[in-house]
Amino acid sequence: MTYTENLWLFLTLLFGIIIIPGMDMLFVLANSLTRGRNAGLSATAGIMAGGAIHTLFGALAVGILTTLAPSVFTVMLFFGAGYMAWIGITLMRSSIAIDAVGTATARSLWVAFRQGAVTCLLNPKAYLFVLAVYPQFLKPQYGAIWSQALVMGVMTVLMQLGIYGGLALAAGRSRDFLVSSPQATMLAGRAAGVIFIVVAGLTAWHGWAAS
Repeated sequence: MTYTENLWLFLTLLFGIIIIPGMDMLFVLANSLTRGRNAGLSATAGIMAGGAIHTLFGALAVGILTTLAPSVFTVMLFFGAGYMAWIGITLMRSSIAIDAVGTATARSLWVAFRQGAVTCLLNPKAYLFVLAVYPQFLKPQYGAIWSQALVMGVMTVLMQLGIYGGLALAAGRSRDFLVSSPQATMLAGRAAGVIFIVVAGLTAWHGWAAS
């Protein structure tokens, strides 16, 4: 697999992750609906900051593993493949629906930003996800780990900006769509599940080929 193909695969997985309705999406919508578009965009900026820090954490973890324990890095590839397959199967079996959007507690744009960042950073599942996913895409044969992580970090925050920022700018319509279209949100989750399973299969194959 070439570096460009690797990035396209990461971008596809990233889109599948972010487009699934969840806490971050609801937080942006709640701020947008109760405090206006600027609050929604501030919440989006906070989530983007959290995403950038997660990328830094993933890059450091992969850099340490490839330098100090390359055999552990190979094990992480198989662990990550199994974890992503489990997520994919869970998404395909679940029915994602948004019943309501609660009120936001943010009283200023700074609070919306801070809460978005803290909510993102304090999610333990996010760190587990980073440890499982990043070893699949940050590979020494593609060059310096830090430069690859920088590209992936930029891709992450831009994807968050595009999806969550778009929701903030069209909060009313976005909320109505999510609440009134359970079939659409369910299909989005199941499509994301397929993406996870495909990436898991590719990861397992590459890990087996490299071992």
